[in-house]
Formats: sequence, structure tokens, C-alpha cells
Amino acid sequence: MFEQLGLIGCGLMGGSFALALKRAGLVKRVVGYSKSPSTTERARQMGVIDVEAPSALLAVSGADLVLLAVPVSATEATFKAIRPLLTRDMLIMDVGSTKREVVDAARRVLRDHLGGFVPCHPVAGKELSGVEHADPDLYSGRQVVLTPIERTQVSHLNRATQLWEALGCKVVQMSPEAHDAAFAAVSHLPHMIAFALVNGIIGQPQGKDFLSLAGPGFRDFTRIAASDPKMWRDVLLANRQELLAQSEQFRNALLAMEAMIAGGDAEALEAAIQRASHTRAHWRMGAKR
Repeated sequence: MFEQLGLIGCGLMGGSFALALKRAGLVKRVVGYSKSPSTTERARQMGVIDVEAPSALLAVSGADLVLLAVPVSATEATFKAIRPLLTRDMLIMDVGSTKREVVDAARRVLRDHLGGFVPCHPVAGKELSGVEHADPDLYSGRQVVLTPIERTQVSHLNRATQLWEALGCKVVQMSPEAHDAAFAAVSHLPHMIAFALVNGIIGQPQGKDFLSLAGPGFRDFTRIAASDPKMWRDVLLANRQELLAQSEQFRNALLAMEAMIAGGDAEALEAAIQRASHTRAHWRMGAKR
């Protein structure tokens, strides 16, 4: 049981975390802050938070648990804002989709409080953003990747693991570098491709007519293209090195299939499709999505 959660960022991810903690009886009080006062007020009205804080600094005052649910690009500024009131007993976590940039910011700013920081990435979300879509079940059954660094204290790492497990999550650990390489392939690249595909269609004179004929396959393939633009702008830029490496891999695979089609090589094309079909058919997620 935590006495007080200092929640910085009362949107979908932060709001869902607060609701899940409350439902599980893991926190007595939630003090929240968002850059937009209307978001913080809405969060209080919904019961996501109990007290509105006028600043990120005051949101962590008296907290024994702190969660940063802000864009990755805002992480360093947020660390600087809250550092004066951090204590060594506080468990500090984030929910960023990339980890190396977050960890680098923590190393630069947190200093003596770095041991209390456990970088986290809950593999969960919705295309719809905002506190009004906060859901206490958002994290239930999902994977949460923890990326501790050399100065992360074992006691805080254990507390973070136990907390997420108490919310019904499957917790895995890896290095920040391994995390970013993996998620460039299975998350960031698919989003980039979905964005590019939709833009490629609507950029054609008959694009709108083409979209009017699209069916369930297109709907499922492009679902993630409806994701939050600012958040995904930050994610793609934060992980640009790994993302561009994965983009090159994809481009090579696409060019290979284009060559098979252009050359009428039915046997090679079928083999390539079969390989992908077999892999997808036998793939199992580590936890539900």
C-alpha cells in the first residue's frame, strides 16, 4: 500500500494507472498535475485524482510513489521540475514508449535520486487519448517492460515489479538499449508504416474514392494510424536510430517482394508469403493486447 501517488500527466496512461491503483486498494491518495488545468480538473471530477496540484513539483510533495505520464520529450524538464522535493524513499516510474532517451535524462538530472527511478514501459494503450478515456483495466493482462540501469536500487526495482504484478501485469526486464531495438521493430516501425500508407493513399487524386472502398483488412491494418500525433512524433524521433535501422530492413524486404512481382516469379512470391503467413499464424504474444 502506498500512502500517496504523485501523478504527473493525468491523461489516458496516467489516469488509467491511478484508477487501477485505487481499485486494487494500493494507494490512499492521488495528487495529480497536468499541463492543462482543464485536464487536471476533469481528472478530479472523474475521481482519477483526489487533489489537484498547481505544479509538477507540488504533485510530488509528500508522495511515496511518483509516476511520470508525460511525452518522452518532456521527461527531462519534468525531472528538473520535481527534483527539489524528491526523496530517496520515493519510487519514481515513467510510462514512456522509448527508454534510452528517458534514462539519459534521468542520469543528467536525478543525480542522488537516480536509485529510486525504475524506467517502465507498459505495453498498453488506445488510439483515443485523454483522461476521459482512462480505464482501470487498461493494464490488466498486459506486459510491462522494466529497464533498470546500474544505479537502480534493487529494493525499488522489487517494489515496482510487485506493484505492476498486483495490477495483473506480466513484468519482464531488459536493458534500455535492448528495449528500444525490439520496440523499433514491433511497434514504432508498424506505426510509421501505417502513417505512411494512409498518407500515400490520400495524397493521390483518387485517394478518397479508394478509401471509400476499403474493408476490414484495411481497417485492421491501419488502426494504429489513428494514434495521437504528438505522442508518436516524439516516439519516432526519440528512437530514430533504431527505427531507421528497422525501416531499412523493411525496405529491403519490400523491394525483394516487388522484384518477385515485377519478374512474375510466382514460386518465390508464394514462398515469401508462406514464410510470413506461417510466422504470423504461430506467433503468440507474451500477454494480451
